[in-house]
Amino acid sequence: MTTAVVTTEAPQEHVVARPPRGGRRRPPRVNRPVGGAGASVLLWGYAALALVPLLLMVSNSFRTNADLITDPLGLPSPPTTASYVEAWTTGNFATYFGNSLLVTVGAVAISTAVATMAAYALARGRSRIFRWLEALFLSGLMLPIHLAILPIFYLFDGLGLIDSRLGLMLMYAASGVPFSIFVLTTFFRQLPEELEEAAALDGASSWQTFWRIMVPLVRPAVATVAVFRFVPIWNDFLFPLVLLRSEDKYTLPVGLTSFFGENATNYSAVFAGLVITTVPLIVLFLVATKQIVAGLTAGMAK
Repeated sequence: MTTAVVTTEAPQEHVVARPPRGGRRRPPRVNRPVGGAGASVLLWGYAALALVPLLLMVSNSFRTNADLITDPLGLPSPPTTASYVEAWTTGNFATYFGNSLLVTVGAVAISTAVATMAAYALARGRSRIFRWLEALFLSGLMLPIHLAILPIFYLFDGLGLIDSRLGLMLMYAASGVPFSIFVLTTFFRQLPEELEEAAALDGASSWQTFWRIMVPLVRPAVATVAVFRFVPIWNDFLFPLVLLRSEDKYTLPVGLTSFFGENATNYSAVFAGLVITTVPLIVLFLVATKQIVAGLTAGMAK
């Protein structure tokens, strides 16, 4: 006859070391890269130096021309907006601003819409034809558009688009398609195909899947492309100078040049014109900063 002996052991209590009453916990160490503080100082210093000309331009635009001649680096006391009124009305900046806004917004809208649809088709295409088409679009990045100014001029002359804001808009839109496709195709390829399969099971058409599902997912990339196309079009000087003839169709860079020639000694009005030209770009970057950062950093982390 055997008896089973059951032994029970008391569970061991985990002893938690407590810090001494009078001691303080040390904060966790953070591994900082070497030279991080120095790099931050250099970047902030560069930002401050870059802002100095901008601040001087804004400050001098609120001063009179006599104050600028006697004290070029002084502060506006009291500030006046007479130079802005002169630039906006006498300098015809209202017309120049409207032309630039029409051409730039129209070109960016057309280019972004066409490139978004083309990039989605190229990203989901399985045939070799789509690869050849993508290579054909990307080949447009190898040729700077300003080198084709002479063929573009003869083409527009034959089509009757010389001195036409619509022709200038279409030229800018066509020149921005390769870059936009290059960026957007990469983002569309990162999206899983299961999203389209699930949408098809729910009865969504191809257009509904593209517009309601895929486009919102690549919104940061679309915003990045739009901003990066807006800035060079807004600042471009060569094509409006060559393709436009009438002064009432000039964009801001060309109009600012003619205004500067007419007011070579009216420095206050010239500074006001520079501020009017620069403010839309500053506002655009302030509004779209989050979208730009999200678009540039998407896909970098797994």
